Amino acid sequence: MGAVTDEQTLDYRTYLERFDATLGTCEIGGYAKHRGRLIKKLRFDEYVEKFREYREVDELLKGIFERGDTVNDTVLKLLRERADELVLPAPPGAF
Repeated sequence: MGAVTDEQTLDYRTYLERFDATLGTCEIGGYAKHRGRLIKKLRFDEYVEKFREYREVDELLKGIFERGDTVNDTVLKLLRERADELVLPAPPGAF
């Protein structure tokens, strides 16, 4: 992982607060149930990687919608998984 930015640190703190508020308090590395899935409370490095993946898939999906292309179910599944793991609402059209 490259240099840690202030934005990443703030995003991670927000994620931890969102996780605890939505799923309940547990240790980092522990699991809680969310939307019928067990969701791991991510370490900082795991969060940064999952959030990067989420943003990439979200941008891909936005491009698909803008072009009017057919949405691949695999893309939707990946976006839903990343949204769940990050305890984020999925973007419109992903559910």
